[in-house]
Amino acid sequence: MIRSSGSVGANYIEANESLSKKDFFMRIKICRKEAKESKYWLNLLDMQFNPDLDESRLRLRDEAIELTNIFGSIIRKTDK
Repeated sequence: MIRSSGSVGANYIEANESLSKKDFFMRIKICRKEAKESKYWLNLLDMQFNPDLDESRLRLRDEAIELTNIFGSIIRKTDK
């Protein structure tokens, strides 16, 4: 979970520092992939025994979904 979520930010920074459009495109695709993986792991966590933790998990999952959508939009616009 930590690796995939941390990778989103690291690859986004790398995308903004990219040397070519192709490099930017690939880094953003990696960001989207890692955001999807984070969402997957957050869906697997079972926090029903602690409602506060479960609420945090759901917020983080929603954020991962938003990031996936944002990166998907960037990919569609960049691919044109």
